[in-house]
Amino acid sequence: MAKQIIGIVSSNKGDKTIVVTVHERKTHPLYRKQYTVSRKFMAHDDKNEAEPGDKVIIEETRPVSARKHHRLSRIIEKPILRADTLAATKADEPEKPASKSKAAKAEEAVEKPEKAEKTEEAAE
Repeated sequence: MAKQIIGIVSSNKGDKTIVVTVHERKTHPLYRKQYTVSRKFMAHDDKNEAEPGDKVIIEETRPVSARKHHRLSRIIEKPILRADTLAATKADEPEKPASKSKAAKAEEAVEKPEKAEKTEEAAE
């Protein structure tokens, strides 16, 4: 069995290619401080089924191209809420009215005292 790596898909822009980011926590040998190292692997995805944000398993294989020497084994989990889903829900929401410009606010301030005078005349 080939070596397997678990990571998160960061890009699927290429045809049948995904970029998988793998984060690893290491401890410095002298200072004993922990730090995070991230590496990116290009992997072959025959069916173009992996999307950014998916947690996947990739495994080593013979070189498919100059930089691809892994292939997608399987998708472990998909994110609950994706960026494209979020954009679609925002598109369905009604637009909020645009904020008023300073000039419009100044005109309203000028109009308000006139309205107050009219209500006083009506009261008399």
